[in-house]
Amino acid sequence: MENPVSISQTELVRRLGVCSWSLRPKSVDELIAALRQIDLPRVQIALDPLRENQAEWRDGLKRLHDAKIEILSGMIACVGEDYSTIDAIHRTGGIVPDESWPKSWQNMQQAAPLCAAARVRLVTLHAGFIPDDEYDPVFAKAVKRIAQVAGLFEEFGVKVALETGQERAETLLRFLQAVSEFGVGVNFDPANMLLYGSGDPLEALRHLMPHVKQIHLKDATRSPSRGVWGNEVTVGAGEVDWKAFFTIVEESGYAGNFVIEREAGEDRAGDIVRGKNYLLQTVASPG
Repeated sequence: MENPVSISQTELVRRLGVCSWSLRPKSVDELIAALRQIDLPRVQIALDPLRENQAEWRDGLKRLHDAKIEILSGMIACVGEDYSTIDAIHRTGGIVPDESWPKSWQNMQQAAPLCAAARVRLVTLHAGFIPDDEYDPVFAKAVKRIAQVAGLFEEFGVKVALETGQERAETLLRFLQAVSEFGVGVNFDPANMLLYGSGDPLEALRHLMPHVKQIHLKDATRSPSRGVWGNEVTVGAGEVDWKAFFTIVEESGYAGNFVIEREAGEDRAGDIVRGKNYLLQTVASPG
């Protein structure tokens, strides 16, 4: 790509955070210590341990604020999600399965006030697999439930963004148009497009960029065949063309955050630091 547009190192550092679950902390104290270790004082926080009022996470949002950790956004998981295979997550993922929906909805009702109390203005989730056919009854069911979720969080001043990956960008665009009155956006994850085998990350980004509220920085190698997971790798070691990726992002005028996510490997903290350094040295320009 000729004359790629890049973000400055200073600006990238200012907008760079990490997903709390990537560090696998067992308590808020462990999370604070890990964030200091990797020198990233900004985090997207998993809301479920806080919502469940576990002793290790009690007053977690306040303690993060007191530790000068900036909470960029929240994440809520749906009940019963099984990521062991693509087929398994297709059956169990997001708000689509009827058997898990009542409990997922109950959990979201508990999470929304937590976001408001901590001034968290964005929450992300996996909606589940949305059918390509907008006349499929599952498509209408997903629209109804995501509208319900977005309406709930909107009451507390919180926007909702859906993770990418399960479906093609064109399908997600049609879905977003169906829930447009609620301002539902996208948490764009280029690696998920490769892991699920659902399309080219750069092409998908171009389609979805007007709806992107947050970006996950994660890398992967492509799914070898339909229904088979690709492999998640450290940022810079996979098939995402990060220079081209950031060119598209910067040309769009995107002003949101970049959140490193690492969900594989045993040296999560080390991989996050290596990914951060790769981006600063390879993609960002001095300044």
